[in-house]
Amino acid sequence: MPPDAPLPAPCSLLPARFRLGVLGSGKGSNFRAIADAIAAAALDAEVRVVISDVESAGILSLARERGLRAEFVAPGRFKTKLEPEAEERVVELLREAGVDLVVLAGWMRMIKAPLLDAFPHRIINIHPSLLPAFPGLESWKQAFAAGASETGCTVHYVDAGMDSGPIIAQRRVPVLPGDTAETLHARIQVAEHELYPAVLRELAQSSSSSPV
Repeated sequence: MPPDAPLPAPCSLLPARFRLGVLGSGKGSNFRAIADAIAAAALDAEVRVVISDVESAGILSLARERGLRAEFVAPGRFKTKLEPEAEERVVELLREAGVDLVVLAGWMRMIKAPLLDAFPHRIINIHPSLLPAFPGLESWKQAFAAGASETGCTVHYVDAGMDSGPIIAQRRVPVLPGDTAETLHARIQVAEHELYPAVLRELAQSSSSSPV
């Protein structure tokens, strides 16, 4: 799908008001953008639980400030994925919360079979590049080092690969003269904070207009 194209309808029927489970490992700026859109009645959804693999993560503090359920799940010994028992615990928490859609917001680990099987085609992620270009970590640095004239951000469904799931929507961000990797990243984040709530809003509207 080309960047900025209309979003497709979700492949599974969800309630008119999304029940979201948010997974994040860091400060939670994309979660904040989503929560602010909900609070402003710009997004017909509710966050039922926020889960982090980092006990001190800012995203958990943001969730608690808003009176939302916030859970830490110890990741185990692996650096790039959760141990199977930990991922099963995440699935348990999401199911307890009645989650319909899983939203990755700065989640830094690969998603494996327990989550993929529990929420098939119901996990989405936002990545700071125009996928399929520059998957993986610190993609803005990859784009900057490669001399790209533009980059951006992508919302996509999550599969077992590295940032390889079907693309839902993208937003372009030019690389400007005088940019550093840090200034480029800051502008990509602005685009992310606009795009992610917009994608969720479109999915919610498409769901509410779909026949049951």
